[in-house]
Amino acid sequence: MRNIWLVAKREFLEQIRGKAFRISTFGVPALFAVVLAIIYGASAGVGGTHRRLAIASSNAALANAIRAQLENGARGRHNVTVVAPSTPEQRAALIDEVRSRAIDGLLVVATPADGPPIASYFSGSSGDFVTITRLKNAVDKGMLDEHLLGTGMSDSAVAAVLKGIPISTYRVGRNGLPVASNAVASFYTGYVMALLLSLTTIMYGLNVARSIIQEKTSRIFEVMLATVKPTDMLAGKLIGVGSVGLVQIIIWLLAGAAIVGTPFAAAMMTGKFAIHFTWIEGILFPVYFLLGYLLYSALFAGLAATCETEQELQMYMPLAALPTWLSLGLIFVIINNSNSPWAIAGSLFPATAPVVMFLRMASEMPPLWQFALSIGLLVVSIWATLWFASRLYRVGILMYGKRATLPELLRWLRYS
Repeated sequence: MRNIWLVAKREFLEQIRGKAFRISTFGVPALFAVVLAIIYGASAGVGGTHRRLAIASSNAALANAIRAQLENGARGRHNVTVVAPSTPEQRAALIDEVRSRAIDGLLVVATPADGPPIASYFSGSSGDFVTITRLKNAVDKGMLDEHLLGTGMSDSAVAAVLKGIPISTYRVGRNGLPVASNAVASFYTGYVMALLLSLTTIMYGLNVARSIIQEKTSRIFEVMLATVKPTDMLAGKLIGVGSVGLVQIIIWLLAGAAIVGTPFAAAMMTGKFAIHFTWIEGILFPVYFLLGYLLYSALFAGLAATCETEQELQMYMPLAALPTWLSLGLIFVIINNSNSPWAIAGSLFPATAPVVMFLRMASEMPPLWQFALSIGLLVVSIWATLWFASRLYRVGILMYGKRATLPELLRWLRYS
């Protein structure tokens, strides 16, 4: 046990003192804060998001209704000029202004007598889908506004109709009591935790593999094995690197809490974008992190023992990404039905259980027996993976210049 502790301490201090740890631990929250500030500034209009638009139509009432929607919307920061009724010469002149960048875009709304209105938009860019989406909404609401006003409805009645009816959502718990819920907030909560869990477990599992490759190529193993058993060395590596991962995640969470507490983050992460964590998620997150980390790190430790260089190890990296792709690929299945057979199978399969279980928790809390079975299957899988990895590790770390074929790996298992 003392040797395991010494190896774990060495791995922990080596990782903590490294420049990469400091940059990733403190640089990632700083970059996240900068990105969040830029997004907030852009959405608040700091970056100069005014657009100069013109509306040309033969129906002045419809054109003014569309302008009102563009100027009074939640994100309406457009300077709109209405030319109605317009002539073909005026529309041609406005298109020339678009070409010369005097205005950013021209919306032409034709109102034929024998059909519905036809809208066309002219701009110097073909990729401004955000403005096109806003224009479509403004045209739809503006046309409805103009028709309702034409029937004699008052402005307040038209505004009430166009505002729509908000729907409050509630989730009925297992105790039968309804609890207010937000599907978008739940999705973002589960997605953030699942993404953080998958990235960290794979990242630190690969760190264990790279550490083995580096020490194997430097032949430092030959010195260390004189006093430490291979199994103790592997256990120390898993404990040391895993402790580094926990420390880094704790620092990230504390930094994230500090960032969320700032005014600009609080303004953005409200309503549909609010993210809330429950105490159950707070307890299960470190449990699934440790189990997922041990599973992936044991797997990659065994693989690293069979590799000669880091370039050879990189060939196995797609194997690490496959469970993550599969887990995130089940997002829409889980959103539609978190208790579907595919969702339940993904939360029980050890390689995808940590990520899928958190995605399911964001939608609906799974029953207790599924948590117990999921964790139990993870523990059994970790034990089996460690059993194979330790035997490959005992022989593989001392093998040089010999390719590890499948018959060779089977021979290593028999030797150990």
